[in-house]
Amino acid sequence: MMSEIIIEARNVFFTYDGDEKASLQGVNIAIKKGNKVAFMGANGSGKSTFFLCLNGVHKPDAGSIFYRGKPVDYSKAGLKKLRGRVGIVFQDPDNQLFSASVTQEISFGILNMGVPENEAKVEVERVIERMEITPFKDRPTYALSGGQKKQVSIADILVMHPEVIILDEPTGALDPKHTKLVNDWIDRLSSEGITILQATHDIDYACAWADEIVLMKDGKVLKQGTPQEICADKEILALTNLEEPTVYRIYRKLCEKGILKPEGTMPESLQKLIDML
Repeated sequence: MMSEIIIEARNVFFTYDGDEKASLQGVNIAIKKGNKVAFMGANGSGKSTFFLCLNGVHKPDAGSIFYRGKPVDYSKAGLKKLRGRVGIVFQDPDNQLFSASVTQEISFGILNMGVPENEAKVEVERVIERMEITPFKDRPTYALSGGQKKQVSIADILVMHPEVIILDEPTGALDPKHTKLVNDWIDRLSSEGITILQATHDIDYACAWADEIVLMKDGKVLKQGTPQEICADKEILALTNLEEPTVYRIYRKLCEKGILKPEGTMPESLQKLIDML
């Protein structure tokens, strides 16, 4: 039995006002429920624009977005419902955070959905504790570190119990400590069955993390497939300014030296390569 498709784009086009060239040019993508999907491509390939279409921020000029098999309803009520189910965390948290305090920030979305104040307060406290935000929950959002802002951005979405979370380069500009923190949280959310879509330029991370990788270029999908299918295709990786994962190169060298015998599938992470030794 085929896995359920939770969100889908059919022949989607979108052009920003004043642009001559469409940012999205006939995008067709189907995402299975519960999958971890990495979107990759050079800056300007259309990843962020496509994410905004999935969340209803942009309405396609042509084509359609479907959520759970039904076309997106662009009425005020329809978009409110969609954004409660499909949340987006922007690349720059300063474009997302605007409330006076962290607690007010996390409360805004769930209250805007019409959840009674007493119920919303319980949910907000729960997600604050879960995301380890308690030590700075009363601070103004502008006073937070980059990693803390990213935690709050994720909590903004998580409090509404989304089925899909979209993350646009979630670890961009973060130091290694906070990169690991955010990646750990992404893994926890995925383990709970939430469908995760994230843009990343890190092919090593995408190869080890994703169930599927989508390569984009010039507003089009070049290829969608498993990490094995994508990462072994050097020609199509080159079209998106990517190289094959480091673990693939190390694996080939070990095989050339006779340390390992070539197998049918490549190891997708350094840990799996170590396990083969």
